[in-house]
Amino acid sequence: MDQHLSIEKTGIQGLYVVNPASYKSDEDLIVETYNSQELLKNSLNMTFVQENQSMSVKGVLRGLHVQKNFPQGKLVRVVRGKIYDVAVDTRTTSSTYGDWYGVELSADNKKQFYIPEGFAHGFYVISDIAEVCFKVSDYWHPNDEIGIPWNDPELKINWPIKENEMPIIADKDLHYDSFSLLKEKLVQREE
Repeated sequence: MDQHLSIEKTGIQGLYVVNPASYKSDEDLIVETYNSQELLKNSLNMTFVQENQSMSVKGVLRGLHVQKNFPQGKLVRVVRGKIYDVAVDTRTTSSTYGDWYGVELSADNKKQFYIPEGFAHGFYVISDIAEVCFKVSDYWHPNDEIGIPWNDPELKINWPIKENEMPIIADKDLHYDSFSLLKEKLVQREE
């Protein structure tokens, strides 16, 4: 059975979950992972300039990353395994500033997360291994990345982490300023 592309609103302006078109026959399943014309028909108009792929093991929590001067929009999907993907609105002039949205992305559900510029992004690996692909709207500038602690008390992100379990966090992700202190850096970005 064929499935057409569909877009789910998240309640945060510009942030969407994309259910890509797929075509199934007796032998194959083909998923149309990217079609700029179809996205444009749905007013999703970011231009992507680079694609990255990462592999992480169960319990890894990456992020929350945001770029200060060269913000990146993203289209995130999982080609192997399962993650819980989170975006936080860090656009200081947005009515949903500080709001977050999380979605389970997996190789099975084929969902994608469309995250515009101005959002912090992170994910938690649920499966034994997860391979994540993400298209980005600007090139990576390593010295431009700042972040928010994954467990920031102001954001209250509801990660699917079991009680008494500690996620695996990269050293760089352990030393971010709180969300409330991040605003000054973000305002400079938008001036």
